[in-house]
Amino acid sequence: MKKMYCLVVTDDFSRFSWVFFLATKDETSGILKAFITGIENQINHRVKIIRCDNGTKFKNNEMNQLCEIKGIKREFSVSRTSQQNGVAERKNRTLIKATRTMLADSKLPTTFWAKAVNTVCYVQNMVLVIKPHSKTSYEPFHGRTPSLSFMRLFGCPVTILNTLDHLGKFDGKADEGFFVGYSVNSKAFRVFNSRTKIVEETLHITFLENKPNVVGSGPEWLFDIDTLTKSMNYKSVVARNQSNGNAGTKACDDAGKARVETIPGKDYILLPLWPQDPQFSSSSKDSPNAGFKPSGEEEKNKKRDV
Repeated sequence: MKKMYCLVVTDDFSRFSWVFFLATKDETSGILKAFITGIENQINHRVKIIRCDNGTKFKNNEMNQLCEIKGIKREFSVSRTSQQNGVAERKNRTLIKATRTMLADSKLPTTFWAKAVNTVCYVQNMVLVIKPHSKTSYEPFHGRTPSLSFMRLFGCPVTILNTLDHLGKFDGKADEGFFVGYSVNSKAFRVFNSRTKIVEETLHITFLENKPNVVGSGPEWLFDIDTLTKSMNYKSVVARNQSNGNAGTKACDDAGKARVETIPGKDYILLPLWPQDPQFSSSSKDSPNAGFKPSGEEEKNKKRDV
């Protein structure tokens, strides 16, 4: 929808968060005005303080009039001192990192960044446990425990039942797509229809979580193991235990000299050959000198061969 910016609003008490997507930063004042009016009506509490950075999107005539009418106090952080607004800055960083990981894991292009950010915010409100209350952000804000049974893997392939078009008796009634989030206004899933190239909200879908994801049309991902190994010039070495003596390496010992014959077309690991010892020779049992200690002359010859 040609959105370029993301506005994150966090409740300081419960750490419950909301995300809004903007085409330009000038839309910030209008979004905050509508949000404050709606949230005060829902939870029966009034907004008392707004803590934000020192940007002009929060310091303008529209915001000044809104805060004066409602009696809202505003606190601004010092320029280039982001630690004074640590709650908002840490929340933004958490959302971005989780979004990057989800896009890389699902192999979807970055054009789905808004859907991923919205899904991350929705899930973390129900999953992350905050320190002041030792509960999730959902519980102190709504006063009840959230249900997690409907959670699904972001970006997994889905089959969508076509209930919008007028189909014939023998026309296909299913479309393929990807799961891209949850609906905020209704009990439905948000899916991207690969045929129509639009995002739909529906419940008539089947999740194919065991099916591998299709690689997106974007650039190569950092987590692609094949691209990583090629950049390092890494070559794999496979070690196998050969039960057949003729299938592996053939070695023969001739007066202390080793000769190795390798059959091409297979991967092997070459190990050093130990000198033959009469005590550990395979034919020692058949030798007439088996079990006898070698004489001094034989000991000298053995050392010379080694």
